[in-house]
This record gives sequence, structure tokens and C-alpha cells, in this order.
Amino acid sequence: MKVSALIPAKRFRNAKQRLGTLLPCGDREALAQAMFRDVLRAAVAAPGLTGTYVVTADDEVAATAASLAARVIREPAERGETDAVNFARDALQKIGCEAVLIIPGDVPLVRSADIDAVLAQVPARAESGFALLVPSHDRMGTNALLLAPPDIIKLRFGYDSFSFHSSQVSARGLPLRFIENERIALDIDEPKDLQRLLSFPDESQESVRLAKAMLAQYWGGNVRGSGGV
Repeated sequence: MKVSALIPAKRFRNAKQRLGTLLPCGDREALAQAMFRDVLRAAVAAPGLTGTYVVTADDEVAATAASLAARVIREPAERGETDAVNFARDALQKIGCEAVLIIPGDVPLVRSADIDAVLAQVPARAESGFALLVPSHDRMGTNALLLAPPDIIKLRFGYDSFSFHSSQVSARGLPLRFIENERIALDIDEPKDLQRLLSFPDESQESVRLAKAMLAQYWGGNVRGSGGV
């Protein structure tokens, strides 16, 4: 089964507003860009993927994706994550995409090995009619979905999406498959997520280094021990 990655991405400007109590707008924008680049690098380098696509309506995001060897699917206008992914799924199916691995652009710890670990869950002779979920750390979100064909289930990202997607898999009569992965499970939305990010001290991703530098600047050298995160 040939699997392509699909990464939805909004404009970087005014990104991650729930981090506004911790970081100013410019830093949030820089962090969003760095996370997106980290996810893209991991996907492009994953040997098990046949291609990496980014769906966006933003010129800057599109330019960043193209600079890192990803293919761009342009939305006519920026909408929500669910609409963006559905738009891209339709486009991918029209060009004959067999399966898609949907990953958000704000899971900065993901590595190529994590992506290949997800792909390894696909049976050797798997055919169409396959779905695999990777939950967020709190099991309220879905941080990756491997779907064959790409439209095998309905999608709804946001609050409690993991339960929704699990129910959609069951409604199609498919076995409920999911895999835990601590790096894919961490998406960055709130200050407490940055605390979890910094609990991975050996990570060298661009966004991890940037987050450490930002938090050290605003909260002093003792980043993990400050009361601000």
C-alpha cells in the first residue's frame, strides 16, 4: 500500500493564540513556523511514505512547504482544519492516492522513525478499508490518522475528535486500530503543552530549541521550574 502524508497548515501570523499568556505574537508565529518545519522534515525523510503534501491557503506556508520538498494543495480560502483536510482528501483521490497519513503541523517531536512505526502497523497485504488512529496524550484529540482509501471515514477535528473518529471506524464495520506514540501525541496548543515539550530534554528539533530559548528569556534560566509554564 502506497501512503502519502497530508499536513494541514494555517497562516503563521496570529498562530497559537492560547499561548498568548506566555509568548507575544511574534514569538508564537516563529514557534508555529519552526514546528511546521520540524513536522515537514520528518515526513519528507520518512522512507515509508511515497510523498508529502501540505494543504493551505496561505502563500508563506506554501513557500515553506515547497522549500522543504513537499507538494502543495492550495485551498481557495482558509477554512477550518476539517474542511481543509476534506478538500485535500478529494484532491488526492483524484490523482489516485491509495492511502493517506494525516498529521498536524504542531507535533514538533515527531521523527521519521515515529512515522515509520505507524506505517509498520499496516498489514503486508492490506487492501482498501483500513484505518489507524494515533491519539493525543490526553486522548481527546487525534494526532495522526492513516486512512485507506483517504475518505474511508468522516473526519471532525477539534474537541474529543478521538472518540468521534473511533466511532466512525466502528460505524464502517472496521476493526478499531490505534497506536500510542508519545512524540506524535504531543501537540502544542496551551502553556502546559510547552512544559511537556521541555520534559523531552534530549530532543534537538528546531522548535524545541526555540521554545527553550523563548521561555528562558521570559521566565529566566530555570524554565521547567518557573511558575509561568
